[in-house]
Amino acid sequence: MLYKSAADWRDAPEKRIMLLGMSGLGKTHISNLLRAEGGWFHYSVDYRIGTRYMGEHIADNFKSEAMKVPLLRELLMSDSVYIQSNITFNNLSPLSTYLGKPGDPEKGGLPWDEYVRRQALHREAETNAMFDTAHFAARAKDLYGYNNFVCDSSGSICEIVDPEDPNDPVLSSLSETLLPVWIEGSDAHTEELIRRFVRAPKPMCYGEDFLHASWSGYLTEKGIPADKVDPDDFIRWTFANALARRQPRYRAIADNWGVTVAADAIARVTSEADMTDLVATALERRG
Repeated sequence: MLYKSAADWRDAPEKRIMLLGMSGLGKTHISNLLRAEGGWFHYSVDYRIGTRYMGEHIADNFKSEAMKVPLLRELLMSDSVYIQSNITFNNLSPLSTYLGKPGDPEKGGLPWDEYVRRQALHREAETNAMFDTAHFAARAKDLYGYNNFVCDSSGSICEIVDPEDPNDPVLSSLSETLLPVWIEGSDAHTEELIRRFVRAPKPMCYGEDFLHASWSGYLTEKGIPADKVDPDDFIRWTFANALARRQPRYRAIADNWGVTVAADAIARVTSEADMTDLVATALERRG
């Protein structure tokens, strides 16, 4: 690991970490806090995905919908209006909207094949964005003078890596640049995450095998044809299953490549010093 001990971490002139775990456990909150302290560069993987790699797809989807409205079609065809997403670190709705939900078109559902295609685009984008981390860490220092760097990872990182493979290309690249820090939630956190997801779905990237197994399992359990699937019910059902599947994958990343901190401890962090102490304690515990 980049830091062999708590002392290495505390004495390091450059502190670089990656926060990982399910959306809603504090990754972006802590990243914003560290950035606000003034000495940390905040690299948001979801933002990178939604701008550099998926931005054109998102904008084209908006334009496709706008072209169905005669007035907007006329304005678009004459280059009189400009349509673009306004994705931010704290608002990923444009990406979520593009990824969509499969099921009944009368309820806003996408055809299954189209949903699978968009998921594949997202997995590729996520992999590329993770490989970009080292570049942004170097860029943050060389261009802007930031010694400290926090990678605010997507909750889906566990879908694109094999944490048990010591030669996994993504994790190998990341481990040379920063320290992975898993924010571990409790059963109570899981229940709250599901409630939050129902209210405001965030971008979710699933592995291809899991995605097809989920679709098949859902259709069998509900006993309905694909074009009658309630899109909202399917993504809730899939998200709940994904949480259970992802937990051991996050743990393996932390055990093999980094450290673990409790979500309750993260919730008590109010300063850079608090976060430094929390990571130091995690390194001591690992040692």
